[in-house]
Amino acid sequence: MTVRVGYFPHNNSLFVLRHRGILERALPDVEWVDLRDLPPAEPMDVKTGLPSLHSDWLFTEGGYDVIGTGFTPPITALAKGRDVVYIGISGPRVENGRLVTLASSGIETAADLAGKRVGIAHGSWQTTLLLLALEKAGLTWADVEPVDTVVNDGAEALLRGDLDAWVGAYPGLEAIEKAHELRTLVDTESLFSHPSLWFTRRDFAENNREALEAVVTALQESDAWIEANPRAAAQYFVDDVAARGGHADLDRWERALRGRPFGVNPVDDAFLEEQQHAADLLAANGLLSQTIDVRAAVLPWILDVVEAARSSVRV
Repeated sequence: MTVRVGYFPHNNSLFVLRHRGILERALPDVEWVDLRDLPPAEPMDVKTGLPSLHSDWLFTEGGYDVIGTGFTPPITALAKGRDVVYIGISGPRVENGRLVTLASSGIETAADLAGKRVGIAHGSWQTTLLLLALEKAGLTWADVEPVDTVVNDGAEALLRGDLDAWVGAYPGLEAIEKAHELRTLVDTESLFSHPSLWFTRRDFAENNREALEAVVTALQESDAWIEANPRAAAQYFVDDVAARGGHADLDRWERALRGRPFGVNPVDDAFLEEQQHAADLLAANGLLSQTIDVRAAVLPWILDVVEAARSSVRV
């Protein structure tokens, strides 16, 4: 059977795995689906809803069977009634990004964001980070003006004055850090663990256990290679940007990869508690149409699959 795997650069593990040929040894008929080539999600009012981003394509003909994203997309999928299940999570990515402003902005803390324009890649982990930051400051989603930006495009908008604050992510955040004085309003570590995560459809998991095991094992092997060869792994990202007509700095990508955790871990109670809190907060602020139980997306046997792969390929 053909197993379709969705990938894009923002999930570093799947992006490198796409280029390594490891999964093809176990699944000769694997088909890689570049998420950037799929039609975008329906536009969504950033004040009143969440775009589905990548979860809809798990349930669409011509989509994919397995996907890796950040923190928020599976919550969105569950709220839409999608029968998704978690595969696994990375370690904490607390150095991946943070909420910043220009030092000259006059904004001192997250509490000063009331009425301000804050740039996020809406529907991604950045939405959750901003909402958790607002909660900690005693504010709600309605108190700020969220602005949807592409993950690394908020920097120029911040410098132009089109944004008052921005959730920046590496390696894009590094360039503005070097050229301008920034103030960190909220880091990631004080809010949540911010792991990468992988998920699939329940029917795919239950009917294709061997294929799912192959994907998890290949991810573990590829992630071990990334940790041992971060500069060679960084080259894949630089080459991809160049192929699309842009330019990326190899040193910055290498530093970004060195600062990120690799390896697939079983979902655990701490992660599920974070997901549930975020889901409840999203619903309370009108960004989800219903409350959800994230534990409904756990299949216990998948935890065993991930743990077995961790034991066979240590990262």
